[in-house]
Order: sequence, then C-alpha cells, then structure tokens
Amino acid sequence: EAGRIKKEESILVIMGNPPYSGISANINDWTEKLLKTNLDGAQTYYEIDGNKLAEKKTWLQDDYVKFLRFAQWKIHKAGKGIVGMITNHSYLDNPTFRGMRQSLMNTYNEIYLLDLHGNNLKKETSPDGGKDTNVFDIQQGVAIAVFVKKENVDGCHIYHADLFGERESKYNWLDNHKLKTTNYKQLKPESPWYFFIERNTKDIEYYNQWMKVNEIFPVNNLGVVTARDSFAIDFNKQVLEARIRQFRNLKVDEEFLKSAYGLKDTSTFKLRKFREEFSKVTDWEDDFQIIQYRPFDQRNICYSEWVVERRIIDVMQHMLKNNLGLITCRQIICDHFTHSFITNEITDNCSISNFTKERSYIFPLYLYQPDEKRKRHGFQSMMMFDSGETYGLGGKKPNIAPKVFEMLGSAYGPHAGGKGAGGEVSPEQILYYCYAVLYSNTYRKKYAEFLKIDFPRIPFTSDYILFLQIAALGEELTQLHLLKSKTLHNPIVKYKGLGEDLIEKPIYNEENQCVFINRTKYFDGIAPEMWNYHIGGYQVLEKFLKDRKGRQMNDPAPYCKIATSIASTITIQLNIDLIYIELEEKGLFLEPFHR
Repeated sequence: EAGRIKKEESILVIMGNPPYSGISANINDWTEKLLKTNLDGAQTYYEIDGNKLAEKKTWLQDDYVKFLRFAQWKIHKAGKGIVGMITNHSYLDNPTFRGMRQSLMNTYNEIYLLDLHGNNLKKETSPDGGKDTNVFDIQQGVAIAVFVKKENVDGCHIYHADLFGERESKYNWLDNHKLKTTNYKQLKPESPWYFFIERNTKDIEYYNQWMKVNEIFPVNNLGVVTARDSFAIDFNKQVLEARIRQFRNLKVDEEFLKSAYGLKDTSTFKLRKFREEFSKVTDWEDDFQIIQYRPFDQRNICYSEWVVERRIIDVMQHMLKNNLGLITCRQIICDHFTHSFITNEITDNCSISNFTKERSYIFPLYLYQPDEKRKRHGFQSMMMFDSGETYGLGGKKPNIAPKVFEMLGSAYGPHAGGKGAGGEVSPEQILYYCYAVLYSNTYRKKYAEFLKIDFPRIPFTSDYILFLQIAALGEELTQLHLLKSKTLHNPIVKYKGLGEDLIEKPIYNEENQCVFINRTKYFDGIAPEMWNYHIGGYQVLEKFLKDRKGRQMNDPAPYCKIATSIASTITIQLNIDLIYIELEEKGLFLEPFHR
C-alpha cells in the first residue's frame, strides 16, 4: 500500500535520513531517468544554466542524492509540500553539485540548511579551534535541510546556519531551538556555483578572469586507479613481478590468490577471466612502469588492463615517454591550498591527497603520437585535442592551448609592446611559471576560497623579465621535486645512531630537530617547518616513513634528499612571493587577465 501511494498519490510531506553511498547499488533505468531528465518539469541535476555539466566525474549517483531528487519530483508534481531530510552535507558546496543546487532552487520557495559539520574526513574543527564531532557514528559530515514549496509562488529564499562543537552540545542546541529565520543567515546563491554556504569571494572577482590550469593544459585527467594497490603496486619490482607471475600462471590456485593478496570479484574485475586473458599476453613484462604514488614517492606498478581498474589511457600514454606533468586538484576540503606537485611519470589518483573529493589530476606538458607497440597495449592516437599543429620532432607537441602562446607572444614580442626585452616563450617556461605561481604563499592565501572550489587559475604577467624570473624559480622547484637538483648532492639532513635500521613509528623531537625511526636511529637536521610541511593532504616527511613502517631503512639517502628539497622549497617560496607581491601591487597582469 505504501508503494502504491508513493506511485499514485500526491504526497505533501517527505522526511527521512537516506543512506549515503557514493557508489550506489540503485542504478537502473528509473533512477537514471529521475536524475538525468527534466521529469515533469523538475530541472535535471546534470545541467546548469541550461547547459550540460562538463564534468568527467560527479557524485550525483550517491543514494542520498537520489532520495532528495525523488522527494523533489514528488513535491514538484504535487505543486506544494515540505521535505525534511538529514543527509551528507557535501552537496552544499561541492562544485559538481551545482546543477543540483540550481534545480532545488527552481522547485522550492524556501530552503533552510543547518550544516551540522562533524566531517572526520576533512578533520573539521570548531571556529575557535575546539573539537567538532559528528551527530552520528560516521565520518561523513551531515546537514539538516528543510525544503518548502508553496502553491503558485515564485522565487526562492535560502537560509543557512552552521552548528559546530561536540555531539552533546549539538543535541542540546537542536532540542532547544525551533526552526525560524532568526537562527539562520540568508544567502543569495549565484551562477555558476549556486553555493549553499557563504563564500568570501566578492572582493576578488577578477580572479575569475584568469585562465584555469585545465584551460592552459587542455588534455588532462584524474590519476590511475588500481582498486587493488597492495597487489598492483610495490616498492620492489622483483617482488611485484613474482606476484604477477603467479597471477598469470593458471596452475596457481585461485583461492590462494584471493587469500594471499585480498583479490575478489567485483562488477568490473573477474579474477578467473582476467587471469585467463592476461596469461595470453606475451610481452607482459612491458607493463611494468614507475608511478608517482605519493609526493617524493615513486613505486613500481603493473600497468596492465587486466590488473589496474582505470588506467586513464588518454592522458597517461603521454607520461610513458620523456615528459613532465603538473599535478593538482579540482577542489579541496583542506583549509589551505598546498595541492600542487610535479612528476615525470604516470600518477596515482591519490598522489597528492587521499581525502574524499581531493582527487589528483595530471596535466602533461607534451602530447605524443603512440607507436605501434603502444597501440597494441590499448593506447590510441590523441583525438580529443587538435590545435592544428602537427607532431614535431620526436612525435610530440605541446599540450598548451594555442591562445596562451598567442597571448604571451603578443605581450613579449619585441615589436608587440612588451615591457621586457621581448622573445619567444617555451612550453617548459609556461609550465615552470604556472608551477611557481601555485607555490606562492601570497597567491595561496589571497585566493583560498576560490582554490577550494575549482581548478586553480593562473595570472600571467605582462612583464617579460618578471615572467622569466618566476619561470626560473619554477624550474628550480621542478628540479628539487624530481630530486634532480644539484643542491641535493650535499643534503643538510644526516642519518645517525646505532643499532637496527627497522622503521617503526616515526617520532619527531622538535627540541633536537630530529626524527626517530626507532629507539636509536634518527635523521638529524629537520627543522619544525620541514617536518610540518604539507603537499596536499600529506605531511610529507611523516608520510614517507609511515608508509614504510616495518621495512628496513636500507638507503637513507633519498630521505635526506627529500628533507633537503623541502627546506629549499620553503626558501624558494619566499623568493616567489617577493616577485608575486610586486605583480599584485603594480597590477602587472595581461589583459583581459588583469585586476
């Protein structure tokens, strides 16, 4: 009877606490129609301002989203009603939910949003620095929403409030407050984001005039997803090869593989079938590659379609040759943007952060024509980006939008009114310039709100000399982060102590500026700012050791170089800031990319 009523009757009140599941089991023709069509006039979540969402990945298949969409559809059909739900709070500000937010505004006349926070994945704290806990025993932050649709009334008013603190204090607040506008602040969500939270971006709207990194480097994508890292990736190539030999050998018992390596069938991975297919591959040794797994941490991967879940061929094929790739995130949940790194290898999806929604994108500098051998392994010719240029020497061309070269060439050419000496700009210099800007602490702080919600935008300078200076600092950073800088030949960090080299729990001693890997062995010369240095979601020096817990510190040299690289990076960031502040103060940005 409940099912009949939900299908046939007008329902005026819908409330509940739907499940949160990013990879929904409820994917069928009906839910797809509900989400992706303007069902009975209710705007789809997959469009924004009349255009389709241009997203490579969204979280719109989450179960709670479908529940909100179903409730919206029912109320829209009824012409009036109220929806009250407590759900995952990600839809309030996640960029890929902007179509959903606009759709909700187009249906309802009043929306009350009480963000209860408590997001352990974000490591949220109260504004006063105190503890912030979830109202449920879950990690994902939640929000209470009340949606009101009035009969024959136009327009929508959005009201928002935050509730931080410990669980009991939140319960007490909810027990002692009624829903009324005096408890909320009215918002005015605007295109293109329609945020359901406050964003302090009004005073620096000119930021949006600059080009985003995905517009500068048009061919880009998320990093590799193995779905089984402990099997497909290893520190030691020989150990990895031995595992893969067992996987290919059909005489090895399937149950043994499941037990030994945690392998199991999924909707996209069928152990028996994949083993059979992989056993037919004759040149399987070619599938072993180096992957940028974490900052300063490259490992071995079996990069086979029968082992790896998503190889991201369209982009990674270009990183298998001599190349550089900028890594950054589309959005961040951390308070501070530190989400940029450089690589010369294929990259992991979590290479600079494993926080939910802080996925790593890679932007190759060059695009290569695949050779015949690569084509046999599934690599295709690049069709998604054609600048009209042919592949040059070495079968490569820059993955840089032509308008960037046109803009810089016009500004810096000796007869084009450039302020400097004039001259051509190389693809490498453009990459180095972008990389240096992303490491400017002034830039990171000033545009923090924007850097949370979309790809970073790059302000190109109108001054050729300053461009070269910033690019030179970006090149220094690149060499440091690839551990190729000559300055690393004399590291400032030393490995000391007696006894075993087993890596146990890393412990930092701030007073003596050293980090112990066990009771007696330690690295000396690590200042607090080096130890606390973050790249994306990782505290680099701590993360490196934690990931090697239980292993022997057979070669301490790489760690000494990494620590020295971080120390030099901090110094270079100060030098970048000196130039960047001059750009800001004098307004030396290219039109139309200026203040």
